[in-house]
Amino acid sequence: MSKWKKRGSWLLSVVLLVALTACGGGGKPAASTQATNEDGTPDTSKFVKISYVVLGDKPTNGQFEKVMEKVNALMKEKINAELEWKWVEWADWQTKYNLLLASGEPVDLITIGTDWLDTWANAQRGAFMNLDELLPKYAPKTWAEVSEDHWNESKYNGKIVLIPEDQYTQWVNHGFFYRGDWAKEAGITEPIKDWETIGKYLQYIKDNKPDVIPWDMASGAQTWGGYVQSYTDNLELPISTGYMPVFTAKSNDEKYTVAEPIFSDTFLDYAKLMKSWADKGFWREDALNNKNDNRVALKAGLSGLDQHHTQTFSGLRVEMDKAQPGSELQMFPFNMTGGKNLTELSITHGGTSLGAHSKNPERALMAYDLIRNDEEIYHLINYGLEGTQYELKDGKRTRPAAYDEARDQFYSDFWGGRMDKYEIPSDTTWDKIGDLYAEYDKIKIPYPYGQFVFDKTPVESELTAISQVAGELGPAINFGKVADPEQAVQEFRDKLKTAGYDKVKAELQKQLDEYKTKMEAAK
Repeated sequence: MSKWKKRGSWLLSVVLLVALTACGGGGKPAASTQATNEDGTPDTSKFVKISYVVLGDKPTNGQFEKVMEKVNALMKEKINAELEWKWVEWADWQTKYNLLLASGEPVDLITIGTDWLDTWANAQRGAFMNLDELLPKYAPKTWAEVSEDHWNESKYNGKIVLIPEDQYTQWVNHGFFYRGDWAKEAGITEPIKDWETIGKYLQYIKDNKPDVIPWDMASGAQTWGGYVQSYTDNLELPISTGYMPVFTAKSNDEKYTVAEPIFSDTFLDYAKLMKSWADKGFWREDALNNKNDNRVALKAGLSGLDQHHTQTFSGLRVEMDKAQPGSELQMFPFNMTGGKNLTELSITHGGTSLGAHSKNPERALMAYDLIRNDEEIYHLINYGLEGTQYELKDGKRTRPAAYDEARDQFYSDFWGGRMDKYEIPSDTTWDKIGDLYAEYDKIKIPYPYGQFVFDKTPVESELTAISQVAGELGPAINFGKVADPEQAVQEFRDKLKTAGYDKVKAELQKQLDEYKTKMEAAK
C-alpha cells in the first residue's frame, strides 16, 4: 500500500480529540466471551461473526462475495465463525479510518501500518487490545513463527498491540513510471535518474503527442516526498503531517537528527519546478479537481507518466506490454538519484491489530491464524478461485482463457499478514524485476525507526494545525497553481511557524534523542 495516498487528514483532528479524550494508551483485553473446554481448548460451539477492517474500494462485481462464501465455509468448519470485510474506501480514507478507530465501534481485526496508518498514535489513544496473553493460545502458529525481535517491534508501552507482516518481501519505495519507447524518441538513451530528464521527457510528449496529456495527474497526487528523496539524503520519519511530509531526519549518518526540508532551498526548488511544469502544460489546467484514473489513461496511451511504488511497477510493466506493445515501461525510483536513503521496508508497514472493543477477541485471533497459516484459506483470500481468477501453469498463476477483467476481477486488499511461503508466482509480474531489486540491494540501508513511537500528546494541537496548513496550501504548490512560487513557499513557512512548527520540532528531536540513547544502550 502506498503511503503516498495520504491526503489532508487534518479535517478529523477536532473530532478525534473529542472522541478519544476518554481513551488511554494501550487497550486491555476485553472481558472474554470465549468459553473453554475442560481440556483448556477453546469452545467454539457458539457461532460468531468476525469483522476485518481493510483499506480499499469495495468490489462491485460479486466475485469477492463468491470467494468469501468458500472462505467462510472453511471458517465455519474449523472455528465456527464467519469473516466480514469492513471496507474503508479510498475517498478520504485516512479521516474515515481514524474516526472508525476512535468511535468505540466493536470491530475485531484491523489492518495497520506504522509508517502510513497512524498506528502508534491510535495505539496511544487506546484503539487496540493488548495481545500478549491472547496470541499464544488463540494464534499459536503465528505466535511461534514471529521472532522475539519482531514481537518487540510490535509493542507499545511494553505490550504487543499488532501482528507484523514480517514474512513477506516487498518494495514500496516510490518513483516515476515512464514509457521507454517515448523516452528513446526523445533522445533519452539511459535510464532516467533525475527530475530534469523527466521534464525533458514530458516536454517531448507535449510537443509531439497531441492526443496525450504528458502526465494526467489526478487531484490526490503528491510528489514532494519523492523530490526530497531524490535531492537530499533525508530519511522519512514515522510522523504524519497530513497531505505532505514536513519533518525528516538528516541522513543515515544522522538518523536521529531532525531536518527541515520545507525551510531549505529544496522546497523552493521543488515549488519552482512544479510551477514550470504546470505552465508548460504537462498536466490538465484543472488538475486540482481531476478525478480521472491516471493509470487507466497510461494503459490507454493517453498519459505518459505515473508514480507509485516498485510493487506496483512489477505488475504494471506486464499490463503495459499487453495494452501498449513496445512501450517498455520503465521506473525511475526517487531514491536512485542520490542513492543514500533507500531504506528497507519496516516489518510493520503492514500488519493486523485487534480492536480494543472487540466482542470476540479470541475467535478473531483464531480466524487470523487461519488466514495467515492455512494455505487453502490464504490462497482464496489473496488470489480468489482457481479456475475463475487464476490457473496454474508451470508453477505460476496465469489468467484463464475466458477471464474477463470487469466480470472476474477479484481483490481482498489483505495487507495484514502475507507470507512468502504461501505466495504463488504470477505471470503478471515482470520477469526482469529482479534486476531492479538487485540495484536496490546495492544501496539499501536498514529501516532505523522500527521501535520509535512518537508520543504526540505534548504537541497534539500543533500537529493538527500543521496538518491543516499542509492540507490548505500544499496542493497548490504541488500542482504549480501559484502565481509566485517564492511567495507561496514563504506563506507556507510562515503559517507553519504560526501553527507551532518549532514546538513540534523540539519535541520530535527530544524523543529522537531518547530513542537514540535506547538504541545505543541495546547494542
